[in-house]
Amino acid sequence: MIQLGKTILSEDIIEKEFVCNLSACKGTCCVDGDAGAPLEEDELKILTDIYPKVKPFLRKEGIKAIEEQGLFTTIDGEHETTLIDGKDCAYVIFDDNEIALCGIEEAYNQGAISWKKPISCHLYPVRVQQYSEFAAVNYHKWHICGDACTLGKELQVPVYKFVKQALIRKFGEDWYAELEVVAREYKKL
Repeated sequence: MIQLGKTILSEDIIEKEFVCNLSACKGTCCVDGDAGAPLEEDELKILTDIYPKVKPFLRKEGIKAIEEQGLFTTIDGEHETTLIDGKDCAYVIFDDNEIALCGIEEAYNQGAISWKKPISCHLYPVRVQQYSEFAAVNYHKWHICGDACTLGKELQVPVYKFVKQALIRKFGEDWYAELEVVAREYKKL
């Protein structure tokens, strides 16, 4: 484990390689699993505020799930995106090649909103667990991302570089600059 300010990072963030390969996986992370994407407390208000502008980008199944269950669900005090029939994220859409994409991100890309998507989605495959004194920053290995690991290795892109913009969004540019220094030193070992 590596300490960086008030964060504790898994070495996997530096050691493992990863680049999403949507043409291979078809975005299955948005439609597979047993829970929605984790949401931070401040993201609940953002989701509430932007939903009218995001709604036109969503599938009818997603809109129906949101109207029946709410913009998000809360289980054991943890907030997450709503699911369609316990599977697909309610915010998932599909392109012409049947690749799962984020309806929130599509609204952002089209200029309808200024918020890209939940930070947990932007950070993936990095997961952040907040504790009272620090945040744990870990690499989440999921079998469905095998093609992303293969492509990352082929392109030699460590996880922390793949999620650079998301890490900066979450922790700031100074924190990320420190991470780059730590990563260079770590790789010398």
